[in-house]
Amino acid sequence: MKVKTTRFGELEVQPTDVITFSEGLLGFENIKKYFVVDPGDSTLILWLQSTEDEKVAFPIIEPKIFKPDYIAKLLPADLNGLELESLQAAKLYCVLTIPANVTEMSANLKAPVVVNSAKKVGKQIVLQDSKLSVKHEMYRELKTYIVNYSSDDARRTSFEPSITLEAGDLRNTTGTSTTRTLEA
Repeated sequence: MKVKTTRFGELEVQPTDVITFSEGLLGFENIKKYFVVDPGDSTLILWLQSTEDEKVAFPIIEPKIFKPDYIAKLLPADLNGLELESLQAAKLYCVLTIPANVTEMSANLKAPVVVNSAKKVGKQIVLQDSKLSVKHEMYRELKTYIVNYSSDDARRTSFEPSITLEAGDLRNTTGTSTTRTLEA
């Protein structure tokens, strides 16, 4: 099926790639169908794009990329609602807020987006852990990961690229409040 988007133009989406959020996302409860877009850039940021409203897309990222110790403790009711037996069968994402000054980028660790990849159902879950932030500043952590990852690759290939995460790398990313990805 073809989906029009304001950020990526018209995209061909397989029906099997559409994720249903029966409760929608926080603040967007009426929009139920989304798919993940990988723009293929070096930022590791993905987009959760609505199939129902071309203007609605959330920047998301897997929290393990910038916060390897991130743990999402879901209640049994949350797992049941997603038809999951454990988080190992899930994809966890955090919604990002990307302001004009990209160095102030933050991730919502408190309310991750959890997706049952096999069943194609998802839910944004507000975690009970009071230590988790809805605005975890993560630019430095992400930049460090990208530089370290590039450095590891450079050693294997004897090529040393210089990679920096600049505001220009995130073109067309208006600051929208989003929720951060969770990791098992």
